[in-house]
Amino acid sequence: MAIAIMTSGGDCAGMNPAIKQFVDYCFSKDIKPYLIYDGLEGLIDGDIKLATYEDVAGIMHEGGTKIRSSRSKRFFEYKFREQAFNYLQQYNIDKIIILGGDGSFRALNQFHKDFGVNFVGIPATIDNDIFGTDYCLGVDTALNVIRQATDAVRDTSASFKRACVIETMGRDCGYLALVSAITCGAEICIIPELDYNLDAIGKRLKKELAEGRKYIVCIVAEGCSSDKCTSTNELVSWLEHDIGIETRATILGHVQRGGNPTVFDRLMASEFVTYAIERLMDNKNEDGGSVIIYKKSEFEFVSIDYVNSQKYEIRKDLLELAKRIVN
Repeated sequence: MAIAIMTSGGDCAGMNPAIKQFVDYCFSKDIKPYLIYDGLEGLIDGDIKLATYEDVAGIMHEGGTKIRSSRSKRFFEYKFREQAFNYLQQYNIDKIIILGGDGSFRALNQFHKDFGVNFVGIPATIDNDIFGTDYCLGVDTALNVIRQATDAVRDTSASFKRACVIETMGRDCGYLALVSAITCGAEICIIPELDYNLDAIGKRLKKELAEGRKYIVCIVAEGCSSDKCTSTNELVSWLEHDIGIETRATILGHVQRGGNPTVFDRLMASEFVTYAIERLMDNKNEDGGSVIIYKKSEFEFVSIDYVNSQKYEIRKDLLELAKRIVN
Protein backbone atom coordinates (compact mmCIF):
# COMPACT_ATOMS: atom_id res chain seq x y z
CA MET A 1 0.00 0.00 0.00
CA ALA A 2 1.15 3.53 -0.78
CA ILE A 3 -0.15 6.74 0.78
CA ALA A 4 0.96 10.30 0.01
CA ILE A 5 0.76 13.40 2.18
CA MET A 6 0.59 17.03 1.08
CA THR A 7 0.07 20.48 2.59
CA SER A 8 -2.08 23.02 0.81
CA GLY A 9 -3.05 26.66 1.22
CA GLY A 10 -1.75 28.68 4.16
CA ASP A 11 0.98 27.08 6.22
CA CYS A 12 0.78 26.67 9.99
CA ALA A 13 2.80 25.31 12.87
CA GLY A 14 1.95 21.65 13.38
CA MET A 15 2.29 20.63 9.74
CA ASN A 16 5.85 19.38 10.22
CA PRO A 17 4.96 17.25 13.26
CA ALA A 18 2.12 15.79 11.16
CA ILE A 19 4.51 14.98 8.30
CA LYS A 20 6.98 13.28 10.65
CA GLN A 21 4.26 11.19 12.29
CA PHE A 22 2.94 10.25 8.85
CA VAL A 23 6.29 8.88 7.70
CA ASP A 24 7.10 7.12 10.98
CA TYR A 25 3.66 5.53 11.31
CA CYS A 26 3.55 4.41 7.69
CA PHE A 27 6.90 2.63 8.06
CA SER A 28 5.63 0.90 11.20
CA LYS A 29 2.68 -0.45 9.18
CA ASP A 30 4.72 -1.44 6.09
CA ILE A 31 3.10 1.31 4.04
CA LYS A 32 5.11 3.25 1.46
CA PRO A 33 4.95 6.94 2.50
CA TYR A 34 5.19 9.48 -0.29
CA LEU A 35 5.70 13.23 0.09
CA ILE A 36 4.05 15.60 -2.39
CA TYR A 37 6.01 18.85 -2.47
CA ASP A 38 4.57 22.32 -3.16
CA GLY A 39 0.92 21.44 -2.59
CA LEU A 40 -1.48 21.19 -5.52
CA GLU A 41 1.06 22.77 -7.85
CA GLY A 42 3.55 20.05 -6.98
CA LEU A 43 0.89 17.41 -7.49
CA ILE A 44 0.29 18.74 -10.99
CA ASP A 45 4.02 18.82 -11.76
CA GLY A 46 4.74 15.40 -10.28
CA ASP A 47 7.01 16.65 -7.50
CA ILE A 48 6.56 13.41 -5.53
CA LYS A 49 9.16 11.52 -3.52
CA LEU A 50 9.23 8.29 -1.53
CA ALA A 51 9.98 9.44 2.03
CA THR A 52 12.88 8.33 4.18
CA TYR A 53 13.54 8.77 7.88
CA GLU A 54 16.15 11.35 6.95
CA ASP A 55 13.50 13.51 5.26
CA VAL A 56 11.68 14.03 8.54
CA ALA A 57 14.50 13.85 11.07
CA GLY A 58 14.58 16.88 13.36
CA ILE A 59 11.50 18.64 11.98
CA MET A 60 9.19 18.14 14.98
CA HIS A 61 10.10 21.53 16.44
CA GLU A 62 10.01 23.48 13.17
CA GLY A 63 7.18 25.74 12.09
CA GLY A 64 5.81 25.91 8.57
CA THR A 65 5.87 22.89 6.28
CA LYS A 66 8.99 21.06 5.12
CA ILE A 67 7.25 19.92 1.95
CA ARG A 68 6.07 23.47 1.24
CA SER A 69 2.64 24.61 0.12
CA SER A 70 0.84 26.51 -2.62
CA ARG A 71 -2.48 27.70 -3.94
CA SER A 72 -3.30 26.54 -7.44
CA LYS A 73 -5.55 28.03 -10.10
CA ARG A 74 -4.42 25.35 -12.53
CA PHE A 75 -6.05 22.62 -10.45
CA PHE A 76 -9.46 24.04 -11.40
CA GLU A 77 -8.82 22.78 -14.96
CA TYR A 78 -9.48 19.14 -15.75
CA LYS A 79 -6.38 18.73 -17.93
CA PHE A 80 -4.11 19.61 -15.02
CA ARG A 81 -5.97 17.31 -12.63
CA GLU A 82 -5.55 14.54 -15.19
CA GLN A 83 -1.84 15.34 -15.39
CA ALA A 84 -1.63 15.07 -11.60
CA PHE A 85 -3.42 11.72 -11.64
CA ASN A 86 -1.03 10.34 -14.25
CA TYR A 87 1.91 11.20 -12.00
CA LEU A 88 0.24 9.43 -9.05
CA GLN A 89 -0.24 6.32 -11.16
CA GLN A 90 3.49 6.15 -11.80
CA TYR A 91 3.95 5.57 -8.06
CA ASN A 92 0.80 3.42 -7.59
CA ILE A 93 -0.62 6.03 -5.21
CA ASP A 94 -4.39 6.00 -4.81
CA LYS A 95 -4.66 7.49 -1.31
CA ILE A 96 -3.76 10.99 -0.12
CA ILE A 97 -3.77 12.82 3.21
CA ILE A 98 -4.09 16.58 2.74
CA LEU A 99 -3.53 19.21 5.41
CA GLY A 100 -5.33 22.46 4.63
CA GLY A 101 -8.64 24.27 4.65
CA ASP A 102 -12.03 23.70 3.08
CA GLY A 103 -10.84 24.95 -0.32
CA SER A 104 -8.14 22.29 -0.39
CA PHE A 105 -10.68 19.66 0.63
CA ARG A 106 -13.00 20.69 -2.21
CA ALA A 107 -10.13 20.41 -4.67
CA LEU A 108 -9.33 16.85 -3.55
CA ASN A 109 -13.03 15.97 -3.54
CA GLN A 110 -13.26 16.94 -7.21
CA PHE A 111 -10.05 14.99 -7.85
CA HIS A 112 -11.71 11.91 -6.32
CA LYS A 113 -14.84 12.38 -8.44
CA ASP A 114 -12.67 12.56 -11.55
CA PHE A 115 -10.27 9.70 -10.87
CA GLY A 116 -11.29 7.81 -7.72
CA VAL A 117 -8.32 8.86 -5.59
CA ASN A 118 -9.25 8.30 -1.94
CA PHE A 119 -8.30 10.96 0.60
CA VAL A 120 -8.65 12.25 4.15
CA GLY A 121 -8.51 15.96 4.94
CA ILE A 122 -6.93 17.28 8.14
CA PRO A 123 -8.10 20.79 9.12
CA ALA A 124 -5.03 23.00 9.30
CA THR A 125 -5.53 26.76 9.46
CA ILE A 126 -4.70 29.29 12.14
CA ASP A 127 -8.03 31.08 11.54
CA ASN A 128 -9.85 28.06 13.05
CA ASP A 129 -12.73 28.73 10.66
CA ILE A 130 -13.61 25.28 9.30
CA PHE A 131 -17.18 24.26 10.07
CA GLY A 132 -17.69 21.10 12.09
CA THR A 133 -14.46 21.05 14.09
CA ASP A 134 -13.66 22.78 17.37
CA TYR A 135 -9.97 22.86 16.56
CA CYS A 136 -7.74 23.23 13.51
CA LEU A 137 -4.06 22.36 13.47
CA GLY A 138 -1.83 25.37 14.12
CA VAL A 139 -4.31 27.41 16.15
CA ASP A 140 -2.70 26.82 19.52
CA THR A 141 0.74 27.90 18.32
CA ALA A 142 -0.69 31.00 16.63
CA LEU A 143 -2.49 31.98 19.84
CA ASN A 144 0.73 31.58 21.81
CA VAL A 145 2.63 33.75 19.31
CA ILE A 146 -0.04 36.44 19.70
CA ARG A 147 0.05 36.11 23.47
CA GLN A 148 3.80 36.55 23.58
CA ALA A 149 3.67 39.59 21.28
CA THR A 150 0.76 41.17 23.18
CA ASP A 151 2.47 40.71 26.53
CA ALA A 152 5.62 42.35 25.15
CA VAL A 153 3.76 45.29 23.62
CA ARG A 154 1.81 45.77 26.87
CA ASP A 155 5.11 46.14 28.73
CA THR A 156 6.22 49.10 26.64
CA SER A 157 2.72 50.61 26.57
CA ALA A 158 2.64 50.59 30.38
CA SER A 159 6.07 52.21 30.50
CA PHE A 160 4.91 55.19 28.42
CA LYS A 161 1.23 55.38 29.48
CA ARG A 162 0.16 54.49 25.94
CA ALA A 163 -2.58 52.58 24.24
CA CYS A 164 -1.69 49.81 21.80
CA VAL A 165 -3.84 48.46 18.99
CA ILE A 166 -2.76 44.93 18.02
CA GLU A 167 -4.09 43.48 14.77
CA THR A 168 -4.28 39.71 14.48
CA MET A 169 -4.92 37.57 11.42
CA GLY A 170 -8.45 36.44 10.70
CA ARG A 171 -9.69 37.66 7.34
CA ASP A 172 -13.22 36.34 7.75
CA CYS A 173 -13.14 35.07 11.33
CA GLY A 174 -12.32 36.85 14.58
CA TYR A 175 -11.40 33.73 16.56
CA LEU A 176 -7.72 34.60 17.09
CA ALA A 177 -8.50 38.16 18.16
CA LEU A 178 -11.32 37.06 20.46
CA VAL A 179 -9.41 34.36 22.33
CA SER A 180 -6.32 36.56 22.52
CA ALA A 181 -8.31 39.47 23.94
CA ILE A 182 -9.83 37.23 26.62
CA THR A 183 -6.57 35.52 27.60
CA CYS A 184 -4.35 38.62 27.42
CA GLY A 185 -6.67 40.82 29.44
CA ALA A 186 -7.38 43.36 26.69
CA GLU A 187 -9.58 46.37 27.40
CA ILE A 188 -11.09 46.37 23.90
CA CYS A 189 -11.86 43.60 21.40
CA ILE A 190 -13.09 44.42 17.90
CA ILE A 191 -14.16 41.49 15.71
CA PRO A 192 -16.79 41.12 12.95
CA GLU A 193 -18.84 38.67 15.03
CA LEU A 194 -19.54 41.02 17.95
CA ASP A 195 -21.50 44.25 17.96
CA TYR A 196 -19.65 46.97 19.81
CA ASN A 197 -20.34 50.52 20.96
CA LEU A 198 -17.41 52.94 20.74
CA ASP A 199 -19.30 55.62 22.67
CA ALA A 200 -19.87 53.24 25.59
CA ILE A 201 -16.31 51.93 25.38
CA GLY A 202 -15.05 55.51 25.36
CA LYS A 203 -16.95 56.44 28.52
CA ARG A 204 -15.67 53.33 30.27
CA LEU A 205 -12.05 53.97 29.28
CA LYS A 206 -12.13 57.65 30.26
CA LYS A 207 -13.48 56.69 33.66
CA GLU A 208 -10.79 54.02 34.10
CA LEU A 209 -8.03 56.43 33.03
CA ALA A 210 -9.30 59.03 35.50
CA GLU A 211 -9.20 56.39 38.23
CA GLY A 212 -5.58 55.44 37.53
CA ARG A 213 -5.40 53.22 34.45
CA LYS A 214 -1.99 53.71 32.80
CA TYR A 215 -2.37 51.91 29.48
CA ILE A 216 -4.94 50.34 27.14
CA VAL A 217 -4.70 47.16 25.07
CA CYS A 218 -7.01 46.83 22.07
CA ILE A 219 -7.03 43.69 19.95
CA VAL A 220 -8.67 43.84 16.53
CA ALA A 221 -9.18 41.18 13.86
CA GLU A 222 -7.69 41.66 10.41
CA GLY A 223 -11.16 41.24 8.89
CA CYS A 224 -12.24 44.53 10.45
CA SER A 225 -10.18 46.47 7.90
CA SER A 226 -13.28 46.70 5.73
CA ASP A 227 -16.75 48.19 5.86
CA LYS A 228 -17.76 45.65 8.52
CA CYS A 229 -16.37 47.56 11.49
CA THR A 230 -13.71 49.95 12.70
CA SER A 231 -10.25 49.26 11.27
CA THR A 232 -6.90 49.30 13.06
CA ASN A 233 -5.97 52.77 11.80
CA GLU A 234 -9.38 54.16 12.71
CA LEU A 235 -9.05 52.77 16.22
CA VAL A 236 -5.65 54.41 16.64
CA SER A 237 -7.12 57.75 15.57
CA TRP A 238 -10.13 57.31 17.86
CA LEU A 239 -8.01 56.47 20.90
CA GLU A 240 -5.73 59.45 20.33
CA HIS A 241 -8.35 62.07 19.52
CA ASP A 242 -11.44 60.91 21.41
CA ILE A 243 -9.91 59.18 24.40
CA GLY A 244 -6.83 61.41 24.55
CA ILE A 245 -4.11 58.78 24.94
CA GLU A 246 -0.98 58.33 22.83
CA THR A 247 -1.43 55.20 20.73
CA ARG A 248 0.69 52.82 18.66
CA ALA A 249 -0.43 50.12 16.22
CA THR A 250 1.19 46.70 15.89
CA ILE A 251 0.17 44.53 12.94
CA LEU A 252 1.40 41.02 13.69
CA GLY A 253 0.94 39.69 10.17
CA HIS A 254 2.59 36.46 9.08
CA VAL A 255 4.60 36.05 12.26
CA GLN A 256 1.45 34.29 13.50
CA ARG A 257 1.87 31.50 10.94
CA GLY A 258 5.35 30.55 12.09
CA GLY A 259 6.99 29.64 15.34
CA ASN A 260 7.90 26.55 17.30
CA PRO A 261 4.82 24.28 17.44
CA THR A 262 3.32 23.97 20.90
CA VAL A 263 3.02 20.63 22.67
CA PHE A 264 -0.72 20.62 21.99
CA ASP A 265 -0.30 21.21 18.25
CA ARG A 266 2.37 18.48 18.08
CA LEU A 267 0.13 16.01 19.89
CA MET A 268 -2.93 16.86 17.79
CA ALA A 269 -0.89 16.56 14.59
CA SER A 270 0.16 13.05 15.58
CA GLU A 271 -3.38 12.00 16.45
CA PHE A 272 -4.94 13.52 13.34
CA VAL A 273 -2.47 11.75 11.05
CA THR A 274 -2.63 8.39 12.83
CA TYR A 275 -6.42 8.21 12.60
CA ALA A 276 -6.30 9.36 8.96
CA ILE A 277 -3.86 6.60 8.00
CA GLU A 278 -5.90 3.96 9.79
CA ARG A 279 -9.05 5.05 7.99
CA LEU A 280 -7.35 4.86 4.61
CA MET A 281 -5.85 1.45 5.49
CA ASP A 282 -9.24 0.07 6.50
CA ASN A 283 -10.91 1.45 3.37
CA LYS A 284 -13.62 3.08 5.48
CA ASN A 285 -13.97 6.12 3.24
CA GLU A 286 -17.19 4.92 1.65
CA ASP A 287 -17.55 8.12 -0.39
CA GLY A 288 -13.86 8.29 -1.25
CA GLY A 289 -13.13 11.40 0.77
CA SER A 290 -13.67 12.62 4.30
CA VAL A 291 -12.39 15.12 6.84
CA ILE A 292 -11.27 14.25 10.34
CA ILE A 293 -12.59 16.70 12.92
CA TYR A 294 -12.15 17.26 16.64
CA LYS A 295 -15.49 17.85 18.35
CA LYS A 296 -16.19 17.84 22.09
CA SER A 297 -12.75 16.31 22.76
CA GLU A 298 -13.32 13.42 20.35
CA PHE A 299 -12.15 12.64 16.82
CA GLU A 300 -14.62 11.70 14.11
CA PHE A 301 -14.87 11.63 10.32
CA VAL A 302 -17.38 13.70 8.36
CA SER A 303 -18.11 14.23 4.70
CA ILE A 304 -16.85 17.13 2.60
CA ASP A 305 -20.47 18.12 2.03
CA TYR A 306 -20.97 18.43 5.78
CA VAL A 307 -17.90 20.65 6.19
CA ASN A 308 -19.14 22.87 3.36
CA SER A 309 -22.77 22.88 4.45
CA GLN A 310 -22.50 25.83 6.85
CA LYS A 311 -20.25 28.75 7.72
CA TYR A 312 -18.13 28.37 10.83
CA GLU A 313 -19.36 30.30 13.86
CA ILE A 314 -17.42 31.05 17.02
CA ARG A 315 -18.83 29.34 20.10
CA LYS A 316 -21.41 31.46 21.85
CA ASP A 317 -19.83 30.96 25.27
CA LEU A 318 -16.56 32.47 23.99
CA LEU A 319 -18.42 35.43 22.52
CA GLU A 320 -20.20 35.91 25.83
CA LEU A 321 -16.87 36.13 27.67
CA ALA A 322 -15.84 39.11 25.55
CA LYS A 323 -19.03 41.15 25.76
CA ARG A 324 -17.79 43.21 28.68
CA ILE A 325 -14.97 44.67 26.52
CA VAL A 326 -17.11 45.69 23.55
CA ASN A 327 -19.32 48.12 25.48
